[in-house]
Amino acid sequence: MLRNIMLSFVAACFLTSGLPVWSQAQAPASTQPKVAPLLPRDQEIALAESAAPPAVSKNAAVYVLEEKGYVKARDGSNGFTCLVERDLPLNIEPICYDQEGSATLVLAVMRKAELRRQGKSADEVNADIGEGYASGRFRAPRRSGMAYMLSPDTRVYSPRAGTTRTLPPHLMFYAPYLKNSDIGIDQPDHTGRLPFIVQDGQPDAFIIVRVRDAVPAETKTP
Repeated sequence: MLRNIMLSFVAACFLTSGLPVWSQAQAPASTQPKVAPLLPRDQEIALAESAAPPAVSKNAAVYVLEEKGYVKARDGSNGFTCLVERDLPLNIEPICYDQEGSATLVLAVMRKAELRRQGKSADEVNADIGEGYASGRFRAPRRSGMAYMLSPDTRVYSPRAGTTRTLPPHLMFYAPYLKNSDIGIDQPDHTGRLPFIVQDGQPDAFIIVRVRDAVPAETKTP
């Protein structure tokens, strides 16, 4: 059901711009909306919850994106925070942070969303967040921990290719300031067999580990 919701969402974005909808939606960067289109509240909550196992997400705090930024849709009792990140307007990134991530990284995530809703450029957003970490307004994780990104409906847009694509389910382990060279990775591994680091060298760096067993049955290969 969520997959149909998301395909409909991506389709709507392209149909409003008069562009065709393909299985891998395509559009030049110049046609992308400047801010993320808002999702129906109940659908966004369902997407946020899909990031983690039900035993985790059912007791997590949930946030939804509104006109001025994220607002809490539900209190939690286990320290986790689930939401749908929108690093680019057409991105759909359901994620659930554990207690440590909720106390540190989520604050920067919410600030980024607030600035994007104001129409700030990527450079302006990055400058604000960088200053926040430098001044202590934001903090990198203080201990090991993880965030779940197990949803089969994670979609990211590539401005260079003009396409959106689905990301496989994966786990994200906090690795502040770590670089791929620190774990012996000198080039991207496209097989999914090796871990890799995103936000290389940044306070919000993560080690990404793909979870093969989490791939929905209809997408598995023999």
